[in-house]
Amino acid sequence: MKLSDYVIDFIAENGASHVFEFIGGAIAHLLDSVYLRDDIHCISVRHEQAGAFAAEAYARLNGKLGVAMATSGPGALNLLTGIGSCYFDSVPCLFITGQVNTYEYKFDKPVRQIGFQETDIVSVAKSLTKYAELVTDPKMIRFHLEKAVYLAQNGRPGPVLLDIPMNLQRENIDPDRLLSFYNTAEYKELQSKINHNVSEGELEEIIQLLKNADRPIILAGGGIRAANAANELQDLVQLTGIPIVSSLMGLDAFPHTRDEYIGLIGSYGNRYSNLAIANSDLIIILGSRLDSRQTGTRPDTFGRAAKKIHVDIDFHELNAKVNVDIAVHSDVKSFLILLNERLHQHQKRSYSEWKEKIQNYKMKFPTRCYDSPQAHIDPNTFMELLSAKSDEGDVICLDVGQHQMWASQSFKLKENQRLLNSGGMGAMGFALPAAIGAALVNDNRVIVIAGDGGIQVNIQEFDTIAKHRLPIKIFVMDNNCLGMVRQFQDLYFGGRKQSTVYSSPNIMRIAQAYDIPSFNITSIEEAELKIIEALSIEGPIVIVVSLEQNTTVNPKLVVNRPIEDMSPHLERHELKELMLIDLVEEVEVPK
Repeated sequence: MKLSDYVIDFIAENGASHVFEFIGGAIAHLLDSVYLRDDIHCISVRHEQAGAFAAEAYARLNGKLGVAMATSGPGALNLLTGIGSCYFDSVPCLFITGQVNTYEYKFDKPVRQIGFQETDIVSVAKSLTKYAELVTDPKMIRFHLEKAVYLAQNGRPGPVLLDIPMNLQRENIDPDRLLSFYNTAEYKELQSKINHNVSEGELEEIIQLLKNADRPIILAGGGIRAANAANELQDLVQLTGIPIVSSLMGLDAFPHTRDEYIGLIGSYGNRYSNLAIANSDLIIILGSRLDSRQTGTRPDTFGRAAKKIHVDIDFHELNAKVNVDIAVHSDVKSFLILLNERLHQHQKRSYSEWKEKIQNYKMKFPTRCYDSPQAHIDPNTFMELLSAKSDEGDVICLDVGQHQMWASQSFKLKENQRLLNSGGMGAMGFALPAAIGAALVNDNRVIVIAGDGGIQVNIQEFDTIAKHRLPIKIFVMDNNCLGMVRQFQDLYFGGRKQSTVYSSPNIMRIAQAYDIPSFNITSIEEAELKIIEALSIEGPIVIVVSLEQNTTVNPKLVVNRPIEDMSPHLERHELKELMLIDLVEEVEVPK
């Protein structure tokens, strides 16, 4: 059979029914191999970066694999931001790039280029992938495909890349004579190293810590979804009754409608969530890398009165930023299964005083307790309205900017709702193509929340959405600036707004050019009815939400403050009254 046909067969057998691509000559053979099939479809995006983001969202929802393809040279290079996003956020994606014929490739020759659009994408992508390989022997195609997908899905998940020259794509091969990765010593060695389980001694010590704790808290990170462990997390909470907070990447690990859920922690977290974790005496950290966006810039003060249990599949993340009492090198799902089995034998505690304290924090500091500069629309209020009108099963895709934090603070996720964030890469332009991938992997409605800056990064994907009539509702929070950086400039640069303030284009007219209906929301009074209208319309729609330029995200953690001491800052005596542990000494905040 033709090698390109074999590649497409392999992709279909591994659970991907869509390939996101922008065609070029170097992948024409591969895409032609899709043409006559009905079990796998090409989704032609308008920029390769969008294809990579769509594949990422696709993989995050199907729990198996996302696939994107690009031609050689500029096409391959345009995938890199999306590849990096998958790498940082632990998403299993297979990226396939076309390459010039091997007889046109420079290999070790001391020249810059021989073939047209020839680019050594493997060398460029190696630091952002778990495996990147230029395939030069057609008999090794099965080996490289199997190895790539195995590595993408096992251990800490992540992206892989295969670069396949055009002359190999058109080769005839005998599938029965191809070398399998699974028959090699390399596979057996990897398999023996990849699974790590908690020891009996660690389990006993953890059970004892749970027995002794009066103010425990669970921190759910992105590793919960990466390990497909959301059900096991719910079992843990059900068995223990322990309150739960989340990182940005763990926001959809647990329904926000449950009493045990507190909220988001970190630099832009809910004040009450940060107070809760700061005052805890035991923190169970599940699949979170504890970066500074969670702990603040003083990690030594994070959970300083608490015993800490940290579970992560990546050994290098343990004790890397925050020293913990028990570091468990394990897949989160496997850990939770073992722990939950033990907990069935123990009596559930009520933690009533602790939960009452947390409830008092939530009552005292609701998300909208700050004076808003908005005369017409308060962003957090809008997110609460949008959340209330959404349905169970909806997928919410956030772009990067102020709107991302308003939604993360105030969008209360219902049962079976998913929320997709670009975490480690933090790439503007993520939400729109991510929504395409999300819409194709399930039949549920998809809601995009973007800013006027981020929506323009991949605005060309209005065409892809319109072509496929995808049920994507696009809410653009428009304040005529790059608000997150503008707020940073106000705080640290004396209000000098270099490069952040502009006049937004008429996004409604742009949507109309793609035959996507659109309208504007200009006041909170009209917001509810227009949200209901937008969500009820079949197919795509664009809704521009007019905000004032001086919108801010509050509360916010500034440099050199512990996680509980957020801006707008409380008086020291008030903060002291809220704390069950000693305050951290104030230090000078650098300008």
